[in-house]
Amino acid sequence: METFNPDPKPGRIVLPLVLIGMIATTYTFINRVATNNNLEIIAEETPVETISEETIVEDTSTTTTTTTLPDNYVAYLEEITAEKIQATELGKEVLEANENWDSQSVTYQEAKDEFRAFIETAENFVTTVSEPGPPNEFANLVTSHEELKTLVNLVSSDTVELLAGLESSDTGEQRAAALDSFNKNLDQFIKKIEEIVSNFNSKSKKFFNKVTFKNFVNDILLYYFG
Repeated sequence: METFNPDPKPGRIVLPLVLIGMIATTYTFINRVATNNNLEIIAEETPVETISEETIVEDTSTTTTTTTLPDNYVAYLEEITAEKIQATELGKEVLEANENWDSQSVTYQEAKDEFRAFIETAENFVTTVSEPGPPNEFANLVTSHEELKTLVNLVSSDTVELLAGLESSDTGEQRAAALDSFNKNLDQFIKKIEEIVSNFNSKSKKFFNKVTFKNFVNDILLYYFG
């Protein structure tokens, strides 16, 4: 009678048993070596990165900064504002005197006296503009003031040329050229003062200060009363 093997593949049972035995033997061997050699078995840990969520608090508060200009700065602006008025008046007087001569409503000697007086007025005006000048600690004002001094000296030279033109033997060309130069230089002088004051008003956020108020009143007076 033929013997029948119920499990054609006995290795399926034996192999797992062998593996279990090998694992147990290895574990026992490692622990014994560690014990005999005073070794510490450290389990490797995978570091876990912790990301903390930060809450950003936005500062919604508003900071208000108030800028107070020194008194000498404001005093200088008031000074050149007054000089602007003087320059405007000088321009009107020169124009009127020239028109009077052209229309022959004054004598030659009267015209000469007026034109000579303009020279003296312009020379005094040069001194008024030049001194005392702006505070030295404000470089922008110092630079602008140098431009004003240059322009006012040109205006003064123009008044000399006006008299020379009046006394000239030509038909009025020299006087007309001098008057044109005088008007241009005087206009640049006035505009430069307006620029300086305008820059001040913009930097100070256009506060209604003394300088602004004076300009406001002066403009009204010039508009209504010439």
